[in-house]
Amino acid sequence: MKFEHYLKKLEESSEFKKFRRKYTDEYLCAGFFVLDFETGQNMHQIDYALPNGKIATFVLDKEVKCKISEQALKKKLPKINPEIRTDLEELKGIVEDEMKNRTVTEKMRKMIAILHVMDDKLIWNLQCILSGLEILIVHVDDSDQSILKFEKHSLIELLNPASGMQLTPKAGKALPGKKMTTADLERLEQELKKLKKASEGKKKK
Repeated sequence: MKFEHYLKKLEESSEFKKFRRKYTDEYLCAGFFVLDFETGQNMHQIDYALPNGKIATFVLDKEVKCKISEQALKKKLPKINPEIRTDLEELKGIVEDEMKNRTVTEKMRKMIAILHVMDDKLIWNLQCILSGLEILIVHVDDSDQSILKFEKHSLIELLNPASGMQLTPKAGKALPGKKMTTADLERLEQELKKLKKASEGKKKK
């Protein structure tokens, strides 16, 4: 489904209209989506930057809900043009085509997609969970759907505090080369931990 669909749902909601009456200089800065290909339990969120540096996150599943971050960001986030070219549902196929080119044979179980501006480009920053507790880190250029980055890592490695690649925002460390906000990192880490726990539960059985 197109990004514009979720944006329209947000803008037509009473929660967003109330938000707009309170804030006049806000702007679209990010999207955060979780696509679970096994359970179909997906999550859709859109972020707006406020003049005071805080982020307003709108959860779009079922009824629209708004949560404003407690802390302000030190650096201003770039504004996103709402005319997104790549549909959310296209991302899985784009990544799977690249997986075939690189002989990655595992099955994709879950995708965490962050839409934001990085290095003056609108990027889909994807964390794709594979069977076998592995994760693909893929950057897709929204303008032409080209692959800008493709890395494969162990999920255990990413969540191991002893590793130099942990996602913990408090430690000030993120995935190498990834420019994401603390809120993005926290949401991503929560999703990865949930998946790790579920995978370990399956192994015990």
